[in-house]
Amino acid sequence: MVGMAKGSILSVSIKDKAVLYESYMPFLVNGGLFIPTNKKYPMGAEVFLRLSLMDEAEKIPVPGKVVWITPPGSQGNRNPGIGVQFTEANEVARTKIEAYLAGSVTSDRPTTTM
Repeated sequence: MVGMAKGSILSVSIKDKAVLYESYMPFLVNGGLFIPTNKKYPMGAEVFLRLSLMDEAEKIPVPGKVVWITPPGSQGNRNPGIGVQFTEANEVARTKIEAYLAGSVTSDRPTTTM
């Protein structure tokens, strides 16, 4: 996964189902994603994701806000980054993510978020 920050716009490309599983946050209202980044964002900051999933050419526009911060040097060697909650019921993003993860959203496998 690559997260490139440009102000409040993040281009995010996820090409692997395992990475998508590790990054998806289904426990958030409307869903969300963990985005690895070293850039600092304050809690509650509004961001806009341009999300590419797998080999799809289409980028899904997803408005969100920062609800999780994992700073560099966190315990457990966790990757630094931010958790972005989708601020609108973005059915396109959530439906596509959950279709790719079919059945594994409720798995007990560890993720980068919990």
